[in-house]
Amino acid sequence: MSDTPNNKSLFADETIDGQIATLNLGPTHPATHGIFQNVLTVDGEKILDSVQTVGYIHRAFEKLAERRPYNQITPITDRLNYCSSPINNMGWEMTMEKLIGVQVPKKVDYMRVIIMELARIADHLVCNSVIGVDTGALTGFTYMFQEREKIYELYEEVCGARLTTNIGRIGGFERDFSPAFHTKLKKFLQEFPKRFQEFDDLLLRNRIFMDRTIKAGPISAERAMDYGFTGPNLRAAGVDYDVRVMTPYSSYEDFDFEIPVGTHGDTYDRFCVRQEEVRQSLRIIEQAYKNMPEGKHFSPDVPEFYLPPKADVYTKMEALIYHFKIVMGETPVPVGEVYHAVEGGNGELGFHLISDGGRTPYRLQFRRPCFIYYQAYPEMIKGQTISDAVLTLSSLNVIAGELDA
Repeated sequence: MSDTPNNKSLFADETIDGQIATLNLGPTHPATHGIFQNVLTVDGEKILDSVQTVGYIHRAFEKLAERRPYNQITPITDRLNYCSSPINNMGWEMTMEKLIGVQVPKKVDYMRVIIMELARIADHLVCNSVIGVDTGALTGFTYMFQEREKIYELYEEVCGARLTTNIGRIGGFERDFSPAFHTKLKKFLQEFPKRFQEFDDLLLRNRIFMDRTIKAGPISAERAMDYGFTGPNLRAAGVDYDVRVMTPYSSYEDFDFEIPVGTHGDTYDRFCVRQEEVRQSLRIIEQAYKNMPEGKHFSPDVPEFYLPPKADVYTKMEALIYHFKIVMGETPVPVGEVYHAVEGGNGELGFHLISDGGRTPYRLQFRRPCFIYYQAYPEMIKGQTISDAVLTLSSLNVIAGELDA
């Protein structure tokens, strides 16, 4: 029998013939919503102890990125938290802009805010509707996935993709928002609040839902901070930390919005915080859309990073040279070290980049919030029931793509 790295046996000393049993919840189990292995030691339904293992994704994002030119790293970030991949894309692009010292036009900031907040809404819809499914309420899931589909259609208008979006470029967007995008966004902003309220009414005061989620998988504010929690899972425990407010980026300081917080840090609080954050994201999108500045959708100061229009490549020598250098990854990058963080769908998503001036990063590390939450999972489910463990995992919104970087 092999032991885990912390010398903790994966299996209980006693067998099911006694009072104690070992139960594998995952790595491929419908209730785990991803590739997670949780080896539980249980006494009946009660969880006495557990061991989590990671490594089933085998994606090695950081090492892949260190072998690629900077412009080709954006698609790798799609695969982190794939429920809100545009936030990952733009977090990386802003990191590069910090390294090369470029200030993008105000219009680019506002366009990014709209796309990132749409991604946050999509992420929270998946998380909260799945919590409903795990309590036996499938209806809300089908309703909210229709709304997520509309957000994916907006992504499609911007970049032609839906899940792995690769939205944006270093210095801005590939193209401005199209007329179809404006039409679909206006329709979404008009119709979504009413449908979202129906989902809210379906679960928020539902007696069965409350009985299943209140006191399930709680964590205190102190323990959450000890682990390094951020995002809605930290705010549900009562800490009002939000990267958009603490260290504003992309002109978030221009917008009026509130940071919802919980009290007990349990599954119900995590659900409620995400519900309110969806409403706050809508407020931000409406403000950004209403006050969208005029100007270009990209920065003209970084021609060595921003692909020129095809028409110019065919007719202008300078554009042809820039196009060649960008595609071949031969653009010079300054030596330096930067860290940039954004408020991802699940919390603080950070990029620590060290450049030695070469064509690829010397070292690149991703701060992945889901990896941090998963470390706290054994403590959160100890003494709980197996059904509580399923709900706790759902409400933490651990996305497997962020575990194996």
